Parts: sequence; structure tokens; C-alpha cells
Amino acid sequence: MDVVGGATLAVTGFVACAEFGSYAFVHPVIRRLPPATHLTVEQGLLRTFGRVMPVGMTLCVVLAVMNAVGGDGEGGPRSWRGLAATALALALASTIVFNVPINLATGRWDAANPPNDWKQTRNRWELFQGLRSWLLLIGFVFICVGFASG
Repeated sequence: MDVVGGATLAVTGFVACAEFGSYAFVHPVIRRLPPATHLTVEQGLLRTFGRVMPVGMTLCVVLAVMNAVGGDGEGGPRSWRGLAATALALALASTIVFNVPINLATGRWDAANPPNDWKQTRNRWELFQGLRSWLLLIGFVFICVGFASG
């Protein structure tokens, strides 16, 4: 396995698992918290995930594209590598278009006095968090299948 292939597996595995774990195990708990606590936790997550994941998700796409166009069979058939790059690119695009604006708004809210539509806004974020989490996981699985079949 070359450096790009190893980095692709490691970075996409980390990012996909972190995002999917957050979606499947952390956010269902947060949704049941009282509003002020809910928003305080969300704002805390923005300060942690919000610093790491923009770099990580972008790296996923860059590495997956490098893996898809190069490697001469490294990482398996090009079809698997192309599907992985596509899924990861769609996850990043969805994040930029839907999640980032909501994250920026959430970071500015007063947790003790949120806007009237805060819950609807966060529910919309949750919907797109689910979409990106599944796309990241699927992209990682495609990468793994490619390497396993190569």
C-alpha cells in the first residue's frame, strides 16, 4: 500500500467514524436535554468538531480523489475508488451548503435566550448531519471494499 492509500484509509476512517458516531450516539442524547443545556453542548461541540472536521472532511475528498485517479490499481478497481470520492465530495458539499450556515448561527445564539425557531433550525441541521454521516460512512466502506478487492 502506498502513502496516499494508507492516508486515505486512515483519514476517511477517522472522519467517517467520528461523524457517524456523533450522529448515531451523541446527538440523540443531546436532543433530549433542556433547551439551554442542549444549545450549550452544541456550542461546545462546534468548538471541538468545528476545528477538526473542516480540515478532515476536506482531506477526505482530496485523498479520495488522489486515490481514485492514481495508483494503477492500488486501492482496487477504479469504480470503487470513484464511488468513494463521489460520496465523500457529496458529504462535503452538503456540509458546506446546509450544516455550516446553521453552525454559524448556532455559535452566535444566546443559549439562555435562543431564537423562537431554534429547535426547527437544529432539526434541519440534524437531517443534514444524517445525510453527511451516511455519505461519509458509505465513502469509507467503498474505499475499504476497493482495497479488499484490489
